[in-house]
Amino acid sequence: MAGYKPKVISLTKRPGQTFGFYLRLEHGEEGHLVRCLEMGGPAELAGMKDGDRVIRVNGTFTDALSHSVVVDLVRNSGASCTFHILDEASFKQAKAEGVNLSKPQSTSVANGVAKRAPNLKLCYLLKSSSEYGFSLRTVKSEPGLFMTEVTPGSVADRAGVKANDRLLEVNGETMEDSTHNQAVDKIRLAGASIMFLLADEETDRYYQSKHMKMEACLATTKYLPHKPRIIDMTKGPDGYGFILREEPNQTGHFIKDIERGSPAERSALKDMDRLVAVDGEEMDSCTHQQVVDKIMQSGKDCCLLVVDKDTDQMYWQGRVSPMLFWEEMKGSNSPPSYTEAINLPATVQQASQVQVREEELKPKLCKMERTSAEYGFHLKGIQGVHGQCLEVEKGGAADRAGLDDEDVVVEVNGVNVEQSTHEEVVEIIHDSGSSLEMLVAKKSVYDQLTAKGVTITRLLLEETSYAQVHNQESKEEARPETPSGPARERISSVSSSASQGSFDERL
Repeated sequence: MAGYKPKVISLTKRPGQTFGFYLRLEHGEEGHLVRCLEMGGPAELAGMKDGDRVIRVNGTFTDALSHSVVVDLVRNSGASCTFHILDEASFKQAKAEGVNLSKPQSTSVANGVAKRAPNLKLCYLLKSSSEYGFSLRTVKSEPGLFMTEVTPGSVADRAGVKANDRLLEVNGETMEDSTHNQAVDKIRLAGASIMFLLADEETDRYYQSKHMKMEACLATTKYLPHKPRIIDMTKGPDGYGFILREEPNQTGHFIKDIERGSPAERSALKDMDRLVAVDGEEMDSCTHQQVVDKIMQSGKDCCLLVVDKDTDQMYWQGRVSPMLFWEEMKGSNSPPSYTEAINLPATVQQASQVQVREEELKPKLCKMERTSAEYGFHLKGIQGVHGQCLEVEKGGAADRAGLDDEDVVVEVNGVNVEQSTHEEVVEIIHDSGSSLEMLVAKKSVYDQLTAKGVTITRLLLEETSYAQVHNQESKEEARPETPSGPARERISSVSSSASQGSFDERL
């Protein structure tokens, strides 16, 4: 039986003060949930998180008690109360395993964290040709659907699909009771993109042996091509420099009208990013005013979880919340800022890793002039798939400008191309004329920064400080607002269409 080690949190409140959170029961959810944490309140400062489950109050096991009884236990405790807390993922996993949470658990603990079951995986396939590059198989002696004949280098292979993976869900719909033909039809009708929930052989054996239900909330997001972004901002004297809006015919809260030079721009917020969470609390069910109030309550520092259009659509297609990414990142104590990332003390870095000097954990901005008809590099990518790297010809313009083999292309002429297709990047380069400016990162640097949640921009090329921006609160909208006065230059929205140009597109 897997073990779980609850956090023990003791809270003390002053006269007239609350402990700073709501205790809730919710339809479709088990347990007594921690919700609506007051920023700076006793609970939030002590480390409680939204979605945590209260297992005990002053030593009394609460899982089998009614909501009103648990509330009374807290209220009758006076100015101090001790809670045993399990995070949401651990609580759901414990329930799935049938763990008796009322008994003390003797578990092996690594670095203070109970060992977890292996993760399921979410894989997003974006078709670039007529096939995904895999087959489905069924075996009479073994119920279920399994991946087979995964073609090396295919869409499926690049998305993380492996032979013998068990297929659990297609676009958020369970395949547990589906026949082989029904699953095939579902995949064929999905169109050019599809989200799978899969379990590899080891993970499948583990869950089957524990009789655990395999759900998307227990999956890793590391294979997904589009990543939500964790934005840490420090408020300027007059605000963060963006407007929060609700858009017609769209669900959610959107970032708009970002001030040039503002904390929002410096943190790489983008126009029409959808706001998912503020300081770790999901905002989807909140009103516009509640979201604004939450941001205002953050003080001078605020952490936002946002998704761009492609990322939002991908998670929506799989019927998965981007909060799954947040929870996964939170498991590693949340991604540090760029400055924190490059200054991590040696004691918290893995011994097997060679420490990277600060100047190496930065991108490169390379400017070049076309010689003859070429810049002297090949753009390596697969048509229809995002992400491009370089193969550089020695002695060419690109080589002289400082580009290296396997550099990852981040920006071309100021336009971020990380989520652009090969054809779109080719067209931007074609349109550049006789000169070209590229922001690139060595692949190892790119992987480290993105793994730490650091958005790569040219701001990382130098020590940055937040510029003072003008920002007023609009009484009409109750949101961060730009002041009246001369119009400010806004961030341009740039889009490129695919092109079948003559630029060298060697794969």
